[in-house]
Amino acid sequence: MRAFVVTAPNTFEIQDVAEPKAGTGEIVAQVERVGVCGTDVEFFNGSMPYLQDGQAKFPIRIGHEWSGTVIEIGEGVDKSLLGKKIISDVMMGCGKCKRCHDGRQHTCADRYELGIRNGFAGALAEKLLIPARFAYVLPDDFDFELGALVEPAANAWRVADAAKPLPGKQILIWGTGTVGLLTAQFCLAMGASVHMVGIDSKTIKLALEIGVTSAGSEVKKIEGGYDSVVDATFDSTVPAKLVDIVEPGGRVVLIGVDNHAAPFDSRQLVFKEVTVVGILSASPGLRESIRYIAEGKIDVLKILGGTVGMSEAGDIFLGNRPAGMGVGPKVLINPRG
Repeated sequence: MRAFVVTAPNTFEIQDVAEPKAGTGEIVAQVERVGVCGTDVEFFNGSMPYLQDGQAKFPIRIGHEWSGTVIEIGEGVDKSLLGKKIISDVMMGCGKCKRCHDGRQHTCADRYELGIRNGFAGALAEKLLIPARFAYVLPDDFDFELGALVEPAANAWRVADAAKPLPGKQILIWGTGTVGLLTAQFCLAMGASVHMVGIDSKTIKLALEIGVTSAGSEVKKIEGGYDSVVDATFDSTVPAKLVDIVEPGGRVVLIGVDNHAAPFDSRQLVFKEVTVVGILSASPGLRESIRYIAEGKIDVLKILGGTVGMSEAGDIFLGNRPAGMGVGPKVLINPRG
């Protein structure tokens, strides 16, 4: 089968690799769509921290936001999974340690991360092998585009949940990329007023179309201030700014990760009695993401720019979007296209 393999920074090959075979407790899915994530781009350009600390190495098969159909099941797997539309968790814990037993398998020290950590082959291929216990069955009426957007939306649900966007609350989201725009949709669905800051005029406009109260390139001062603030950027200067901006007793939610440490004054957290929450993974939010999408509470397709075939994937990672693609920041790849 064909697979997209990053062999060195900014260097890739579409290789013929051995097809996976389902062992005990495993399934093989035919991959239909794969989302291009900022983490994938970091692997492609060589800036991903895991490449520096030994948690990953080249060559690497990337891709972790995906959807597909189960085409093979191994021994011990529920036969009803065959033919189902699925996605999977990205974080695959050992299942034996305290963190896994506590429901925090996404923080397991020995976890694999699909297409990211400890050499587990990613989804940017025609077929994918995963342990069946990490699969999530999609509703029958989900198309594969919706399915591939469940994982980034699950990250956004977790961010929104941490921001506590109750009716009457004012939320500031810094970053108008995929996670920022999806977080805005969840916060709106939960009843809060949402304001956004970005650097791309096209996605700033898209934020306004989604229904946020304000969006621009600068923070808007509002009466009463911001109850919660969110960093959904790759800018290490943003967290300190958000600590300055948030109201006393408020919440700072961090999901954006720059390649450099993001310093801020911890004394301000104490003096302002601020709660800071870091979001690592979509794992605890996957079911809620599917539910919100299925119930029409959010429209994930609003952030979709378009879909390309495997042969065009390299251009996407090099920053060359095809003419005519929409303004949405998310691009999907059809591995069989």
